[in-house]
Amino acid sequence: MKKPLAEFIGTFTLVLLGCGAAVIAGSTIGFTGISFAFGLALIGMAYGIGSVSGCHINPAVTLGVVASGRMSITDAIPYIIAQVAGGTVGALVLMIIATGKADYTVAANGLGQNGWGAGYLGEYTMAAAFMFEVVATFLFLVVILGATGAGAPSAMAGLAIGLTLVVIHLVGISITGVSVNPARSIGPALFVGGPALAQLWLFIVAPIIGALAAGFLFKSGLLDAE
Repeated sequence: MKKPLAEFIGTFTLVLLGCGAAVIAGSTIGFTGISFAFGLALIGMAYGIGSVSGCHINPAVTLGVVASGRMSITDAIPYIIAQVAGGTVGALVLMIIATGKADYTVAANGLGQNGWGAGYLGEYTMAAAFMFEVVATFLFLVVILGATGAGAPSAMAGLAIGLTLVVIHLVGISITGVSVNPARSIGPALFVGGPALAQLWLFIVAPIIGALAAGFLFKSGLLDAE
């Protein structure tokens, strides 16, 4: 149970602190601060639980690792269950904390949920949102699989992966709020409901497509150093 527990804690942390930065401190720190909150949370967990589970804390990452041939689907299932549970509990804890402020409501202020279209941040189209999530997740997995592959300096992997998540957020927050992680999207959407829940499919499907593409590319040997 050590590996699923580590994945639960890691995903819980990512959602609580990343989405929490948007909900609680977003007006103060802006998009740049939110971007670094997600990236720094990932870096911290990479060094905290990386030696236990590899710190996937993202179902798309886990499926990308499976596609690369570095993990079996049987081993992946407990990871994914733990990640979704961690993201959901993280969103729940964030909601409990946020409701401690008199003028906060889930309906008005949300939980850092992802989305697109009219009324959502930059009001990008569904096609733009889908394209961004596929491509951003693909690039994210290229960094993850490359940084954790044979010959890569392992001590630097967490930093490289976390900083990549920062730059993905810097570019993409106004497009979708940035998912690249189904568990990060599922938790907030379950409690916010409405459009966030109706649009959730994109933040499950698109990251998985991008992650699988990167995984198969490494599996083919075109990028893998092994």
